[in-house]
Amino acid sequence: MITENKITEIFCLADDFCKYFSPELKKHQISDGKVHRNKPGRLSDAEVITILILFHCKGFRCLKHFYTQYVCRHLTHLFPKTVSYNRFVELQKSILLPLTVFIKEVLLGTCTGIAYVDSTPLRVCKHQRILIHKTFKSIAERGKCSMGWFFGFKLHLIINDKGEILNFMFTPGNVDDREPLYSESFIENVKGKLCGDKGYIGKRLFDFLFMNGIQLVTKVKNNMKNSLMSVADKIMLRKRALVESVNDELKNIAQIEHSRHRSFANFITNALSAIAAYCFFPKKPSISLEFVTDNQLTLF
Repeated sequence: MITENKITEIFCLADDFCKYFSPELKKHQISDGKVHRNKPGRLSDAEVITILILFHCKGFRCLKHFYTQYVCRHLTHLFPKTVSYNRFVELQKSILLPLTVFIKEVLLGTCTGIAYVDSTPLRVCKHQRILIHKTFKSIAERGKCSMGWFFGFKLHLIINDKGEILNFMFTPGNVDDREPLYSESFIENVKGKLCGDKGYIGKRLFDFLFMNGIQLVTKVKNNMKNSLMSVADKIMLRKRALVESVNDELKNIAQIEHSRHRSFANFITNALSAIAAYCFFPKKPSISLEFVTDNQLTLF
C-alpha cells in the first residue's frame, strides 16, 4: 500500500531531479530562432511523473478512471492544481525524456557481481487484429517466445540478486535476445556473472562479454557437448526464475503491457512509468545469498 509519505518521497526525488535536469537540458537545446512561451503549466513535470508512477503502484487498470476518480477527487491536497484528463495525456509526452533519465540516473540498482538477464514480450494487440492494427504499423514486429508468436515489442531486463533493475532496453519483437548484450551501454553497469536461459547461448557473445569483464552462464542444449560447471553456477541457474518473477510483477501489478495504446509515445511513457513504479516497490523478488569463508589452505 502506497502511503502519503511514500507519495511525498517519490515527488521529492522527481522534483529534485527535474530542478537539476531542466536547466541542463535548456543549455544543450538548439534554438529555431522563434519566440516561444515559457509560461509554466499548472502541473509540473515532477507532479506528472509522480502521478504516472502512482498509477502503476496502486494497481489500477484504467488511467482515465485513476486520474479523474482518484487523483482529482481524493488527492487534491497533494495535487491542488490538476488539469483535465485530455491535457494530462498531452503532458505525458513532455516528460518522456526527463522520466527516462530519471530512471537511468536515480532509480536503477547497483551490481552485486551476480546478475540475471531475460526478455519478455510486450503485446500491443491480439492475434486477430494484427493485419488491421495501425497504431504501431512499421514499428512493432512479429516475434516468437516460449509462449508462441506475438506482435509487439520486447523488454530486455538485467537485474541483480536483490531484484533491482540494473538496465533495460526496448526492441521490436523480432530482435534476437542476444543482440542488446552487444551494446556496451546496456551492460555498462554489469560485472561478474550473468545468468541467462538457452536463448543466450553463443560463443561470439560469450567472448564479447568476457572481454568486458562478464562471465555468461547458461545451460546447454541437448545436442551440445556438456561442459564442466561449478556447483555455485548450477545453483545460480536454478534461481533464474527470479527475473521471470520481476517480469510477472511488471505485467500483473504495474501493467506494463496492454492493448489500448493510441500512440507510440503513450506506449513508451506507460512502459517507463511502470519500470519506475517497480523501482519503488517495497518488496521485490530476491534470493538469499550467504558467502561462507573457510580456513582451508590454498596452494598457488
